[in-house]
Amino acid sequence: MLPYGSLSEAEIAMGRNLTVAETLWFNYSATKSDYFLYCHNILFLFLIFSLAPLPYVFIEIMHLYPFDSYKIQPKVRLSLQEMLNCYKDVMRMFLLVVGPLQLVSYPSIQMIGIRMGLPLPSVWEVVAQLVVYFLIEDYTNYWLHRFLHMNRWGYENIHKVHHEYEAPIGFAAPYAHWAEILLLGIPSFLGPAIVPGHVITFWLWIALRQIEAIDTHKGYEFPWAITKLIPFYGGADHHDYHHYVGGQSHSNFASVFTYCDYVYGTDKGYRYQKKILKKLKEDLANVVEQNGGSYKKSD
Repeated sequence: MLPYGSLSEAEIAMGRNLTVAETLWFNYSATKSDYFLYCHNILFLFLIFSLAPLPYVFIEIMHLYPFDSYKIQPKVRLSLQEMLNCYKDVMRMFLLVVGPLQLVSYPSIQMIGIRMGLPLPSVWEVVAQLVVYFLIEDYTNYWLHRFLHMNRWGYENIHKVHHEYEAPIGFAAPYAHWAEILLLGIPSFLGPAIVPGHVITFWLWIALRQIEAIDTHKGYEFPWAITKLIPFYGGADHHDYHHYVGGQSHSNFASVFTYCDYVYGTDKGYRYQKKILKKLKEDLANVVEQNGGSYKKSD
């Protein structure tokens, strides 16, 4: 709750006029407790888990052209009922684990110094912190994820649940064992713990991280995707290979970027597959070109 009774009090305390964004924030948050503001994460996560995968569900069911032609594993098709069953399992885990975790984790947010008041951070501050959060999460998630694959007990009893979908779908991004949700939640928390910011930045971080996870699990690789402009971004194709290989996978452990897999040599299988597929496509194109040339000569 803001310690100001009015906009004028806030402006006097800050020694300047509030920006438009700060005025909107004051009007919304002035009478709300910090705990209530923090718990907005529950609503944001519910909306993202429920709505963000829907475009890919629609493409999968309707076989929409040209989008459907970019499906990474075209031979694997899930029915609408199978995808809804996945969503139901995700929502059950959301109600039993994710939601309650948000409700009881507020003291940790207070401890690390996530602030709720004025002034609001600048756009550049928000962007810089989000970049740091993504880098920290990606690096720590890489090692925890790799550990779950290298440790037989960890894979068979925990991580195997997430790998039930060998051809991932958007709804399957948060589909996991409850222990994995807790374990891989640590990398998401480390960034804000090391570089604490405003709760708005924290909201954006949680939202963007989940949207990114859904993007890498969507099962489609669109050549026009704006994420292709992000340096070292793995995307759906990079992570889809990890699911395709399955439990024996020693490739593509990183959650967001590709540099960890490259530096530590855990993308060799993926790069070899891409090399073979590229050669097959080139050979096929040469065959088609030669047949076309022969056909023209026979005319």
